[in-house]
Amino acid sequence: MGMFKEFKEFAMRGNVVDMAVGIVIGAAFSAIVKSMVDDVLMPPIGLLLGGVDFSDFFVVLKEGAKAAAPYHNLADAKAAGAVTLNFGLFVNAIISFTIVAFALFMLVKGMNRLRANEAPKPVTTKKCPHCCSDIAIEATRCPHCTSQL
Repeated sequence: MGMFKEFKEFAMRGNVVDMAVGIVIGAAFSAIVKSMVDDVLMPPIGLLLGGVDFSDFFVVLKEGAKAAAPYHNLADAKAAGAVTLNFGLFVNAIISFTIVAFALFMLVKGMNRLRANEAPKPVTTKKCPHCCSDIAIEATRCPHCTSQL
């Protein structure tokens, strides 16, 4: 029972719960970015480059046992059992990563800007010149060494 209680205390700490929420939101954000790259950005780029689908850029390393090359797209190569090097999917992944990294950069930059705009805390203490202890700013005598300020 002690181990269960210890695990419960660990799991219910604020930073663990915050991290779990962040991971779930990050996964959802990643799916949105992947869809944006695959379905919104890459088709127009492929169209500008002559109707090319980047996800179908691949190199056949070994022909499949079910059908011989050439393969018209990656799905045909996979269906034939071919071993392929899928550099088009890698390009899509790099673009997705760049978008996620930029979004995170903008988020952190905005949070840092909010922190910088916070008003500094007012000074409420000062150091005693004789004993170097912290005392109230309004004090005229040090409560520690009783010296006159």
